[in-house]
Amino acid sequence: MAPPAGGGQPEQQQQRGFGHSLTGIIRMAVFWYFASKFFSPKKPSEPSLQISNLFDKGESLDMWLYLSEHEKFNDFGSEASLVWHETNIPYAVWGPDSTRSLSLKYHPSEAVKHNGSLYAHVFFARSGYPPDPNDPEYQPVSAFGRTHPVVTYLPKSKADKRKSLLGNPKESDGVKAVSEVVDETQFNSKDEGPAEWTSYWKPNITINLVDDFTRYQLNAVPPIIAPYLNVEPKSGNYYPIVFFNEFWLLREKLIPINETVGDLPLNLEVGPISMTKWQLFLQIDQSFQIHRSYGSMLEGEADELKRVFLEGNPYLLVITMVVSLLHSVFDFFAFKNDVQFWNKNKSMEGLSAKSVVVSFISQLIVFLYLLDNDTSWMILASSGIGCCIEFWKIGKAMHIEIDRSRRIPLLRFRDRDSYKKNKTKEYDDLAMKYLSYVLFFLVACCSIYSLMYERHKSWYSWILSSLTSCVYMFGFIMMCPQLFINYKLKSVAHMPWRQMTYKFLNTIIDDLFAFVIKMPTLHRLSVFRDDVIFLIYLYQKWVYPVDKKRVNEFGFGGEEQDQASAGTDVTAVREEEKKTN
Repeated sequence: MAPPAGGGQPEQQQQRGFGHSLTGIIRMAVFWYFASKFFSPKKPSEPSLQISNLFDKGESLDMWLYLSEHEKFNDFGSEASLVWHETNIPYAVWGPDSTRSLSLKYHPSEAVKHNGSLYAHVFFARSGYPPDPNDPEYQPVSAFGRTHPVVTYLPKSKADKRKSLLGNPKESDGVKAVSEVVDETQFNSKDEGPAEWTSYWKPNITINLVDDFTRYQLNAVPPIIAPYLNVEPKSGNYYPIVFFNEFWLLREKLIPINETVGDLPLNLEVGPISMTKWQLFLQIDQSFQIHRSYGSMLEGEADELKRVFLEGNPYLLVITMVVSLLHSVFDFFAFKNDVQFWNKNKSMEGLSAKSVVVSFISQLIVFLYLLDNDTSWMILASSGIGCCIEFWKIGKAMHIEIDRSRRIPLLRFRDRDSYKKNKTKEYDDLAMKYLSYVLFFLVACCSIYSLMYERHKSWYSWILSSLTSCVYMFGFIMMCPQLFINYKLKSVAHMPWRQMTYKFLNTIIDDLFAFVIKMPTLHRLSVFRDDVIFLIYLYQKWVYPVDKKRVNEFGFGGEEQDQASAGTDVTAVREEEKKTN
């Protein structure tokens, strides 16, 4: 007989119950694993292997310095390769015996003169022990060394693409070829052909033994220290760190090597360096590399910063740093108040609209000039933002409309009513008319001089460089129309005095930098020209009384504000009388 229809249900229920039980067990196991992983108390980890310095503080060391054209050195018996030998140097101790120096002349071989390599091999050993591994008395834990290149390779200066646009042959004859250390960033990637490299001699070699007796965990050595740590394989401890200090070796000190070079100077020095100072040098160099990779710093700017610390007075450097901070603060407040002024400004009465337009054109010229000269992107971004702000200020000073009647939409600029209905436009046109004659004459003279006596990459570069030079030299002329309007209106109530105060403070700081920092005489004079303009503004503010009938930058007059304040005072008095009654 066939089994009853309900006979399979107990087996299905048993299979389902087993499946649910198995799923529950798996869930409990997973839950227990994660709970024990994150919430159970951690067992104390076994102490990892720690490594320490093989040498003791104050231990006497002997030093050997060899110069060889091979990167690996084994010829310890060569007297020709040994250029310096010192004995009984106390390790990590500051004193008269801890620093040694030597100056000599090195005659390069023909291979080195033809872009060959040269290496400095320095070896240290406990006093009485040899550095030669083949010597019977050699002990691996008592000797250590390091290799460093004495010759470096940099891109060779390429032919200058600039030329006389008039084809003056005398100009090319008068230019002398000067060997310079050229930064890699100065070469355009679009240039055809690979860059040609040449060798340069390092005249200074400074060998520092780092004062480091830290016990490091074998698998937790700081990344900045790990490349310099030389670990002895048997004991696991590390040798003293040998650091070739090139932090203060500027690129202008490098000597180019060619076939005609004779004896080359070589200044050697060995001495201790503290752990903090060594890490500071590494961090600064790493910071420079990061900035160069982001394009925020050119190669030569790092050397210029180091030169300030080398040649500058320490007290003057501290003052310069404080003043630089103040300059940044004042610059921020000047920008903030300038944007606030034009954002809330409702009247152009007494303000020069043409000066705003000319300021935008000047900023645009500077931006195009920087773009043509392959400037870093951070400076380009700053100049580009300045262009956008100046164009935004035109929209606040004038009405900007889009003319769509033609095939190509064009922008139309129309004066505001508050600018046209009073004498401001008349005085602005009159001042700009006469000043434009002077400006055009100066621009023409400067451009002709640049065309005749200077070299340029193209006609476009000549136009940009001429206009930029005029902006830097004669930009103060664009500030004169506002002075003329103030003189005619006999008032300065419409001026953005907060912004101008911060700019005037920045101008004073620029005067200080003009004496501290090396700069061309023309640029130094351009700093002081702004002082004259601001002093005239201050004189006008002192001479002209406050005109309460004239509206301010927010569209309100002084009499209206006095009436409003008087009305509020009367209302307050009446409310007080009601309370007392």
